[in-house]
Amino acid sequence: MSLEKLQETYASAGQSQVFTFYDSLDESSQRSLLSQLATIDPVRVSRIAETVLSVAPGPDRSEIAPLPESATASLLTAPASQIEEWETAGISLIAQNSVAVVLLAGGQGTRLGSSEPKGCFDICLPSHKSLFELQAERIVSLQKLVQNRTGKTEVTIPWYIMTSGPTREPTESFFKAHNYFGLDPQNIKFFEQGVLPCVDNSGKILLEAKDKVAVAPDGNGGIYRALVQEDVLLDFAKRGIKHVHAYCVDNCLVWMADPVFLGFAVSRDVVVATKSVPKRHPKENVGLIVSKDGHPAVIEYSEISEEMAHRTVVDSTSGKDELAFRAANIVNHYYSVEYLNTIPTWPENYLPYHIARKKIPCVDLETGLSISPAKPNGIKMEQFIFDCFPQLDIGQFANLEVRREDEFSPLKNKAGTVGEDDADTSRADLLRQGRRWVIAAGATVSDDVLGIEIPPLVSYAGENLDFVKGMTFHEVVLLEA
Repeated sequence: MSLEKLQETYASAGQSQVFTFYDSLDESSQRSLLSQLATIDPVRVSRIAETVLSVAPGPDRSEIAPLPESATASLLTAPASQIEEWETAGISLIAQNSVAVVLLAGGQGTRLGSSEPKGCFDICLPSHKSLFELQAERIVSLQKLVQNRTGKTEVTIPWYIMTSGPTREPTESFFKAHNYFGLDPQNIKFFEQGVLPCVDNSGKILLEAKDKVAVAPDGNGGIYRALVQEDVLLDFAKRGIKHVHAYCVDNCLVWMADPVFLGFAVSRDVVVATKSVPKRHPKENVGLIVSKDGHPAVIEYSEISEEMAHRTVVDSTSGKDELAFRAANIVNHYYSVEYLNTIPTWPENYLPYHIARKKIPCVDLETGLSISPAKPNGIKMEQFIFDCFPQLDIGQFANLEVRREDEFSPLKNKAGTVGEDDADTSRADLLRQGRRWVIAAGATVSDDVLGIEIPPLVSYAGENLDFVKGMTFHEVVLLEA
């Protein structure tokens, strides 16, 4: 697009300030700025900014209730025969090569004290495997498990890894350096989430430098737009993918393409399903999966009253009192590809944008000096992956409650700072899981031993451990097959 056309487009959107320093730039810097501006739709940015900035704060009058029983099930109380039925159905789907995994891996390890992508992080297991390696090996292990269970010789679970701009190159380099952890690189596709310009409190696009617009990732809800723009949906079609499991990179316990979860979702004939874990206590600050005005939704803990947080109900299966609002969101989702194929038809307001008021380094348009603000001077606009839930009828959605100790141990904080959700707790949770698995298989573990590391290549979810029967473990070890 020519300079004149770009200037006209930005002027019509009320964003001509991005050209403030254009004439003073050298030729290389001018080309760099124009190249970036050509990738941005300023009319769309202005429209989104106007919408989010015009939302008046006030009480939410929505009717919030727990999900109806028809939309839920729990691994904590489901009969073993039901779980086995779901698992068999899920294994059949994988054997048909109709299942793919999508990983949200755009985050950097900054809060963990690392400059690398979060998936490269080593939680200091005896093996020193990174999060990426643990997850890659689970896919390898599951493919072999399905081959053994079904007799199929060719079982492939393609892995689609969504990065951000800063993590794209280091993530791909990490995979290449480790020979893709035993997976066929033809079955791994890296793609990039989008970005949106940062704007000031009046909706004007900010300049990070005289020749560069300030941008930020568009949130994990940007996955839907990226699936279209990065041709992931086309790749699904070429491969015959009909079912997708999506999850976040920072959970060391995640079971990718979990057959039980897949079978559950398909048995309910839903287009979207989620996993949740029970809240630890009424005051735990977690997002909750609920019914909001009769539609599935995820709300913040602060959106429910004190009474609702403490409200209990009698579980229809166990007969025990349980928190009514206990379904903690862990960003672990199932999608039918039939549903994802509707993304191109979604109107712009299908997913709302949320604002985060931030201190955004920028250039003063009057002086040309760089500013490092001491207080928030602008906003970043983002979407959340679960914001599509309220667009669904409750019958199109289902939630599976799972055991936290088996499936959820997030890595959010630097070890030694907060005391939870860090490398220490992630490592301990994974070792404790291994301890439970070997004991269930007939081994003995000394009381003073925290746990056992069981690599995913040895066991995907606790199976194939008969060889430990009769063994005694007196220390933390890396179990080899």
